[in-house]
Amino acid sequence: MRSLPILADQDASTESRIRLQSDSGNAKGSYAFISLGCPKNLVDSEQMLGLLHKDGYNLVQDPENSDFVVINTCGFIDNARKESFEAIDQMLDLKRKGKIRGVIVTGCLAERQQEQLLEARPEIDGLVGVFGRDDITTIVNRFMDGLDEQRSIFRPAPIRALADDYRLQLTPKHFAYMKVSEGCDRLCTFCAIPKMRGKHASKPMEGIIEEAKKLVDGGVRELILVAQDTTYYGIDLYGAPRLSELLEKLDAINGVDWIRLMYFYPMYIDDRLVQTIAGAKKILPYIDMPLQHINDTMLKRMARRVTRDSTHEMVTKLREGIPNLVMRTTMITGFPGETDEQFDELEAFVGEMRFERVGVFTYSIEPDTPAAKLPDHLPERIKKERRNRLMAVQQKNAFEWCAERVGTRMDVLIDKVVDEANNVWLGRSYADAPDVDATVFVTGEKDKVIRPGNIVDCEIVSSQHYDLVAAAVGQVR
Repeated sequence: MRSLPILADQDASTESRIRLQSDSGNAKGSYAFISLGCPKNLVDSEQMLGLLHKDGYNLVQDPENSDFVVINTCGFIDNARKESFEAIDQMLDLKRKGKIRGVIVTGCLAERQQEQLLEARPEIDGLVGVFGRDDITTIVNRFMDGLDEQRSIFRPAPIRALADDYRLQLTPKHFAYMKVSEGCDRLCTFCAIPKMRGKHASKPMEGIIEEAKKLVDGGVRELILVAQDTTYYGIDLYGAPRLSELLEKLDAINGVDWIRLMYFYPMYIDDRLVQTIAGAKKILPYIDMPLQHINDTMLKRMARRVTRDSTHEMVTKLREGIPNLVMRTTMITGFPGETDEQFDELEAFVGEMRFERVGVFTYSIEPDTPAAKLPDHLPERIKKERRNRLMAVQQKNAFEWCAERVGTRMDVLIDKVVDEANNVWLGRSYADAPDVDATVFVTGEKDKVIRPGNIVDCEIVSSQHYDLVAAAVGQVR
């Protein structure tokens, strides 16, 4: 989960850029922004920031120096909801103390709870659902004008995914997330996303290409494609999945260096898609694909619509067809009814497949989902024990992969300076997505000028657990 409270954790250049873009001598008011949740939610935050800037509102770092605070919430799992509620309550406390005038709540938690949220926290000044995000200025203007008779805006899920054409980028200048679709047609029994984000809706291909060119013209070197279901892209617009064609067009854009693929569903992965990724110049051999489990009974109870055999065949096809592929996946432990034998099968599978990156989540009961009504829910103790066992297997995989990189050459995209005096930087290789994967510590000679956003030819000199240590030995570009 990505959390950006009050634009924290941003590098100095990003802060300066946001401040410069947001300063206005004739500002209608000032606001602070808290963005919680996944990269898809972050894109929504950037769109709302852009719309507020366009309407004349001034973004500030400190909420106590603002007229109001916008909180873009996550409502996906219990821990995410707790984080969202905590942020709301903290800002409402500032309002009670007279340090800010208002609190506007947007995003998935707002969409999921709707008017119940206002009933539980009547001091909230505005509520905007997921698909009302482009109306953020309407709700803010009502608040600033002292109008409180209409404090919420909820829109039905659109037939076409909303355009993200007013984004004020929160990520460092050199990488950006780009949504290719919204919503999900999968009805996995553990997941509430379709209730919050609606049915699958693709962006038109030409709109995605224009958005990508705009981001690249603004300095983005790495485009990270996100969606609820990336491999399903285009089926609603074109009658069949069209991810391969989209990737071929993105790969042809001048100026982009890396294209990273996130949120694959383990279906609709055909030979053309594998060949497109393998033969592209800019698409990284990196695929994020949540698998959740491998036992057939568990997969059926989860309504994943895949089997152990089809999953194994698909992973093998990807490994054989894409040289140097790095795969990231997520698994769930302790799903209702999971037996010792079924977990053992999952544990053996993770060991066998040697995924480079794995995240493990204990099953979380989501209200109003079919899984919540299943029998045989497991104690938290067992869920956590199984998570720890699975992570121990994966740790061995990851540490071995890192050790095998020592002595090789890798390009590293520099994210920030760690120690300018001693020429130490923090970056990522093709194997590392921001926030969720490992990092590469890079050292260089004193006369070698390296800045965030540079791609540096490095030699990997050692590994430190999940991370790598590298020396800048070649070209800086």
